[in-house]
Amino acid sequence: MTDSASRSYSGPGSDPARRLPPVHRVLAEPIWVRPEALAIPPTLRTAAIRQELEALRTRLRAGNDGANPVAEHEIQPDWIAQRAWDRLERGGSQLEVSHPILRPVLNASGVLLHTGLGRAPLAAEAIAAIARTAGTGCDLEFDLVEGRRGERGQRIAALINRLTGAEASLVVNNNAAATILTLGALAKDREVIVSRGQLVEIGGAFRLPEIFEISGARLVEVGTTNKTRLSDYERAITERTAGLLRVHTGNYQIVGFTETVGIAELAELGRSRGIWTIDDIGSGRLNRHLPPGLPQDCEEPTLCGSLQDGADLALCSTDKLLGGPQGGLVVGRADLVERLKRHPLARAFRVDKLTLAALEATLDLIALWGPSAPIPLWRFLSVEPSLIKRSAEALAHAWAAHPGWVVTVEPDRVQVGGGSLPGWELPSWSVVIARERSSSSEVEALAQALRRGTPAVLGRVRRGRLWLNPHGLSESEQVILRDVVAKVAVGDGAELAKPGDSDRHSGFGWTSA
Repeated sequence: MTDSASRSYSGPGSDPARRLPPVHRVLAEPIWVRPEALAIPPTLRTAAIRQELEALRTRLRAGNDGANPVAEHEIQPDWIAQRAWDRLERGGSQLEVSHPILRPVLNASGVLLHTGLGRAPLAAEAIAAIARTAGTGCDLEFDLVEGRRGERGQRIAALINRLTGAEASLVVNNNAAATILTLGALAKDREVIVSRGQLVEIGGAFRLPEIFEISGARLVEVGTTNKTRLSDYERAITERTAGLLRVHTGNYQIVGFTETVGIAELAELGRSRGIWTIDDIGSGRLNRHLPPGLPQDCEEPTLCGSLQDGADLALCSTDKLLGGPQGGLVVGRADLVERLKRHPLARAFRVDKLTLAALEATLDLIALWGPSAPIPLWRFLSVEPSLIKRSAEALAHAWAAHPGWVVTVEPDRVQVGGGSLPGWELPSWSVVIARERSSSSEVEALAQALRRGTPAVLGRVRRGRLWLNPHGLSESEQVILRDVVAKVAVGDGAELAKPGDSDRHSGFGWTSA
């Protein structure tokens, strides 16, 4: 270390903090190669250094007039490394550690397709297909028989066509991409007619009019928010009209004094006027029987039904009711699909080998097993409520040893979510956790501790009580959740662990009672 401790530093330039060494330079100091230092997880080492640098940065910018000016030796890498080590020895579990990778989350929220958690969990076969494909080459765009370049997605297209009855199909990276590509390839600088009640926002402030703007198509709104008639479409058709678009409102319902036009009527009008009709069904329901577990009177549109009713193209997501990875699907007329494939945006929106592998495995299961396909979401939709109650009771039992808390198993309702089946809920059961003496702050703290563990647990707090719903969890995840809950220490002086304890304790993010 330098012996210039008596001098304070407020170096030249616009920002004195620029003299601070980078993190990698501090990590290169000899202190970090000692055995006791190597035993510390790299994330904790880096976090400790970053916190020291941030504290110095604040002091440097305050200058010599600050209450605690910075001495010259304090900005040297060896000094910063020693300070970071001292911080770790004092209590590294209190560091704010950034997580460089996606963290696993147990979905006990009561929303089966939670967009924030990645929507549909994949079938075991789809996960295996990803693992099998990820670490090696594959015939993604290569014809092994002819020994020359092939066409991406050729086999999966044949599988999709067989399941939907379509002439042709195309997979892109999500349904918004499918919509942009379709409008850009078929209606650039021309008009497309849409009901005003279907101008949806699909999440993240991404709205249908903005999709039109990106694609170059011109939006023509007809009807009103609650009523649109066939005559509204007829009056709007001109020589500039390229087609008609129906958009399924998958994340809200308009009820009461309403009127809409079915896809069969819309397609007949399109044919009579020589223009195409596109049906954006959104959720990816395959047909009236798939997925299983939906009510007989379910009005969610289907891919097969849309094509049978005359739509020229139907669009949907693949990570909703289909139960596959994120993707967008376009099915329908071969000549229109070919135009989409030739459009420059098709390359920008194409999917990688891992998505294709997972989606193909999912569709293979559907083709082979039909309603019995072992797709997690399909099991969630069709499971008997009595089995969910049994799972909730087992989870409640895992909490029984914690005094000061009231734990009950109560009837609940779960949503499908993910922009599917708005207004429809399934009967279910949840574990409900509350304090004996009402304390919403302690319940909030418990919910936060569960979210910050590894694996994280997402429940929901309602009226000062924490609800944990096992409906959207596999059997193995339910076992993990019971283990996690059993490890949460509350009451009798035990404390919920602080962030970062997962690096040093049980692996679940909490200390044991």
